[in-house]
Amino acid sequence: MSSELHGRQAAERGAWSRLRASVLRASLALVPKERHRVFALTVLLGGVCGLVAVSFHLAIRGAEHLLIENAMDAGGVRGVIWTILTPTLGGLLAGWLLYYVAPRARGSGIPQVKYVYAVKSGRLRLRDAVSKFVIATLQIGSGSALGREGPTVHICAAVASSFGRLFALSPQNQRRLIPVGAAAGIAAAFNAPIAAVTFVIEEIIGDLDQTVLSGVVIAAALAAVIERSVLGTHPVLGTQAGYGLEHPSSLLIYALLGLAAGIVSCAYYPALLRLRGFVNARTGRFGWAWPSVGGLVTGLIAAGLLFGFGARGVTSDGYTTLTAALRGELPVGLMLGLVAAKLVCSVFSYSTGGAGGIFAPVLFVGAMLGGSFGHVDRVVLDHPNAQLGAFALVGMGAFFAAVIRAPITSVLIIFEMTGGYGLVLPLMIANTVAYGVARRFEHVPIYEALLHQDRLYLPDKQRVTDALSALQVRDAMTTELVVLPDDMRVIDGQREVAERSFSQYPVVDSSGRLCGLVSQARLDRRVAAGHGALTLGEVAQARECLSADQALVDAAERMQQLGARQLIVVAESGSTVVVGMLALSDIMRVYVRTAKPAADA
Repeated sequence: MSSELHGRQAAERGAWSRLRASVLRASLALVPKERHRVFALTVLLGGVCGLVAVSFHLAIRGAEHLLIENAMDAGGVRGVIWTILTPTLGGLLAGWLLYYVAPRARGSGIPQVKYVYAVKSGRLRLRDAVSKFVIATLQIGSGSALGREGPTVHICAAVASSFGRLFALSPQNQRRLIPVGAAAGIAAAFNAPIAAVTFVIEEIIGDLDQTVLSGVVIAAALAAVIERSVLGTHPVLGTQAGYGLEHPSSLLIYALLGLAAGIVSCAYYPALLRLRGFVNARTGRFGWAWPSVGGLVTGLIAAGLLFGFGARGVTSDGYTTLTAALRGELPVGLMLGLVAAKLVCSVFSYSTGGAGGIFAPVLFVGAMLGGSFGHVDRVVLDHPNAQLGAFALVGMGAFFAAVIRAPITSVLIIFEMTGGYGLVLPLMIANTVAYGVARRFEHVPIYEALLHQDRLYLPDKQRVTDALSALQVRDAMTTELVVLPDDMRVIDGQREVAERSFSQYPVVDSSGRLCGLVSQARLDRRVAAGHGALTLGEVAQARECLSADQALVDAAERMQQLGARQLIVVAESGSTVVVGMLALSDIMRVYVRTAKPAADA
């Protein structure tokens, strides 16, 4: 049986390889220059990722209607039981799939995308994206208090990475497509192309990279067009009126709202991390069952609110209830209760290992908190009820700024999601206060803190320089690498590296001296062009190398200048004897061993 399965898998790989070669040959014939292929792919990805994001949105909406909404509509004792069981069973099945089938589909996806872009060579697996699509649809649709936005970023970034490999782009250009896919995903998920661009700059790229910016803008705009063509031009969250600052005296209440949002974020942040750390330390034989605990907690709270107070919103993204808050339709007591309920459900749903994000829960909590302060404004300053929704809007932005730590995006995303632009000053005041309070008490942004919990660290130039100043390249390099002989045929070299993860491979002669480097993309292009019979020595390119005795800090700086995530290491300066390979991830591993991480400081 195993031999039959192995043969079937080999046949599938062979069919995929032939299809990929045909696509690559056609693309090389139509668009021979790589920079033109990158532009064409950027345009293509804007449309493809837009369709993927919309499909994900519709799949979750359908699953919600079929599962959690049917359960909550059942009424009576039957409704109570099914409201509790549905997210519990959904979490149980999702946990089994995450544990045994697709462990890399766990979590929001944004931290993973950040790490792959910053440290790895830009390779995200399409199979993980497909798994996340299915599992997140199941888990969110069954009622877990998670959002679709983070998974959308991961799915679309993985699609972009896969297209880069399919069309045999250079490793640098494959990496540059990741934020393109991420921006398209955010734009389609929120119907917010401008906020998508700023989010990718703030969260994924980390700075204003001109080589990436134009592609990000194009993809976000096209994805938004696709989203609006399928789902309509309406904002994701609808309001009854265009809110504005009607009474300057309300600015004090908005500032207090920002303070409250910052304080609440300081409770949400450690609760999520500590419970996640507790769960991660206890993934034994039945570790796959943990997501059902998050589902059970959510189901119990949802049943209590629904059948005790007639309230909904804690399950899934809660956008329907959130929209009611934006219209000023919810009483203050209910909104305060929903703040606490959604915080607890979100913490348990995410920390127990779900496949979903925290975007939607954060927006929900912020809206309920803001709406509560709208009632304070009405009672204390005797302002009309018409501005209750304005406070909910500002609360969304303030809590988003405090938790996600993307202050520019937190302003723009509210404008684009709601179609209202009259609250610039209140948003800026509340967001600034919330952001400042959150940074004062929790120095590391939440996505980076989640990576730190998994012992993964993003480069920080000053800390890395201080920690690695006394080390050499040989202290961090990998010595187990794939070395190819110069007399090997290109087609054989392509087969040799097909399942490898390095971005480039040294080609050596019979004496072990370096002849040059080849990448998988370069080999794929040569085979597609009909040059598979050439030897690797004929196609290898000269590339800059590092020496084993070179200062590790200097090597890291040079890698950043070249935009490379991996470089070959030779024995000493001027030598042609290959002794290893240095990747940025190797440098970060050494950094973790030699310096006390900022997260523990």
